[in-house]
Amino acid sequence: MNIENTKAQMRKGVLEFCILSVLKEKDAYTSEILDTLKNAKLLVVEGTVYPLLTRLKNDGLLNYRWEESTSGPPRKYYGLTDEGHEFLKELNGTWAELSDAVNIITSQN
Repeated sequence: MNIENTKAQMRKGVLEFCILSVLKEKDAYTSEILDTLKNAKLLVVEGTVYPLLTRLKNDGLLNYRWEESTSGPPRKYYGLTDEGHEFLKELNGTWAELSDAVNIITSQN
């Protein structure tokens, strides 16, 4: 079994939750989202994030707006919809339960 594949699958499993969490306070464009994830040591590539943002938008959890940039082409800023905020609230509860359960199991002797 390849440990790197398992690690990658674990990261993919929480990526949607992390992206929604990044956007809970303010809108951001893709490179800001990527920087936040990378600064948190969550290894992510653009090719993974763009399709996920599109899917989250198509699911009604995100919206976007174009904003002119002083240095280059306009930027697409993503933000949570009302449905996205509710979805994130549910994920926060589920994450807390899951994290508690995993901590109990992995800390047993």
